[in-house]
Amino acid sequence: MTLLRLHPARPDVVVSPDLDALARAAAKHVRAAAAKAIARRGRFRLALAGGSTPKALYRLLASEPGSVDWRRTDVFFGDERGVPPDDAASNYRMARETLLEPAAVPPANVRRLRGEDADLDATARAYEETLKAGAVPPWLDLALLGMGADGHTASLFPNSESLDERLRLCLAVAGPPPAARRLTLTYPVFADAADVLFLVAGAEKAEALRDVVAGPDHLTPLPAQLVVWRPGPVTVMCDRDAAALLPQQARAHDRPRR
Repeated sequence: MTLLRLHPARPDVVVSPDLDALARAAAKHVRAAAAKAIARRGRFRLALAGGSTPKALYRLLASEPGSVDWRRTDVFFGDERGVPPDDAASNYRMARETLLEPAAVPPANVRRLRGEDADLDATARAYEETLKAGAVPPWLDLALLGMGADGHTASLFPNSESLDERLRLCLAVAGPPPAARRLTLTYPVFADAADVLFLVAGAEKAEALRDVVAGPDHLTPLPAQLVVWRPGPVTVMCDRDAAALLPQQARAHDRPRR
């Protein structure tokens, strides 16, 4: 893997007491990003994250009619497993059930990754064109990302060749079973996004989060670390379990229990 010289600015780390408080803080961040993008260019380009942590955020956004102008929002996905859209492992299905349908997001505004396709490389190349259509960089106004206990984000996994990609915007990649076939946006998309918001919860992620936030000095940065220490603004929102090993000075905010 190529060693990158990462930006020295420290990410903004927001520690919430629990997942509900994390979701409230994240919803406020999404609303502000949407309002800013729509005021600036009339559209909000948002990439959704998969996994379990974003569910509370999606349900909260869906429960607040008018908080985001979904008619002017283009929804993308950071990654997808190689499964049909109705499969229980599908990131699209989770987003559809928790956000897209409850919030009445116009279907024409949703650009899903077709994980069920036989030729995922062709699908990835087509998604690049979808991402570029009618837009100029940054391709995303806000990228929502999670992080695994191994430090992966989207479907960018430690020590994978995809971390070296600097031209392609979307790749077909191999991931851990049971969903070994995957599609993922690449580091250039996240590095260039106007804003990035990480959502991290759970004690099993505390060690990885400590290493990701500690600084850009590792010889083999974790995938999430590459994005956290990108040149642009990054906010890491986590619960207290995930933040348990962070030094106090790394915490920009520690929200009190309500």
